[in-house]
Amino acid sequence: MTFKLKEYITPNFAADKFIDAPNAVIMPAPKDMAAPQGYHATSIFPEYFKINDTWLLAEDTRMDCVAIYEDGKIYVREFRNINCGDAVVMGRTENCEDGIYIHSNCFKSEEENREEVFSFRQGRSRETGFSCDYDFLNELLKHEKEEGYIVWVLGPACTFDNKARKAFSKLVENGYVHALLAGNALATHDLEAGFLGTALGQDLYTQRSHFNGHYNHIDTINKVNLHGSIEKFIEEENIKDGIMYSCTKCQVPYVLNGSIRDDGPLPEVHEHTYDGQDAMRAHLRKATTVIGMATTLHTIAAGNMTPTYRVLPNGDIREIYFYTVDTTEFAVNKLGDRGSLGAKGIVTNVQDFVCNLCKGLGI
Repeated sequence: MTFKLKEYITPNFAADKFIDAPNAVIMPAPKDMAAPQGYHATSIFPEYFKINDTWLLAEDTRMDCVAIYEDGKIYVREFRNINCGDAVVMGRTENCEDGIYIHSNCFKSEEENREEVFSFRQGRSRETGFSCDYDFLNELLKHEKEEGYIVWVLGPACTFDNKARKAFSKLVENGYVHALLAGNALATHDLEAGFLGTALGQDLYTQRSHFNGHYNHIDTINKVNLHGSIEKFIEEENIKDGIMYSCTKCQVPYVLNGSIRDDGPLPEVHEHTYDGQDAMRAHLRKATTVIGMATTLHTIAAGNMTPTYRVLPNGDIREIYFYTVDTTEFAVNKLGDRGSLGAKGIVTNVQDFVCNLCKGLGI
């Protein structure tokens, strides 16, 4: 299989509906963190706004935000980042009626456009065959290693298995991970594995519980906090393997976000929700491929911040690929329920997924 990005289909702005469309209405934000009634909320798709008879694309977007016109461009901002007086785009139609056009089918191939209305097995379930997905992912990751920005979103189960932990470290060390997004738990249990050979007190290979093993993860957090950082802990405690070890060694950036139930947490964990969200979005703004594994909440969070397209520095527009991997159909389909309609689900455990991926990549 030779990987090739789909071509972006630019709207036909010479069509009557674009020519006859009115300019979008713009109104000032009445106060900080508030938009005028009737504001337009953004989606995951490319959106064009007719301003002064010119159709402008929102180049950097995410769903459930507000479009603001400033200095000849459209900016997409979270409600918490609206300033009083910002020029907010108004209107709730999507097909030029209010000078707003949502371009949803911009990457569809001829084959996809010929799909039948009625056909079997269109969902993603435990009955789905994923061989084609693995083959595609292998070629995609090889392309993205050099040409894109691959962001992984990991839950703690990714470090509960000895082989899976080693396999993901191989992905990091071979350049297939450009950024890692996770919670306190993933980092804690991975460091626990490197420090004490367990995850939540269970041996990483045999799964046998250690005596007093329920102390192991909090002993690990305590030791990291004594050293002051994950990097210092890895150095001083002579940690030789693991996901966090590989990210640190290879200088792959990671964002760790806290939750209400965290133990500790580790020093690098963002304890303020919006600081953590901003740190995640800094990487998702560059992402061209996102893969979430075994974490419904973090994957949905990443999905809500990731559109279906990316405007490259040279002005080209390309597709963003989003995969979610989990053991249940509910988890992989939940992302679509939350608006990330472009996400593809793979129903399997993360141990099998990441090991199969490494095998296909030959690492």
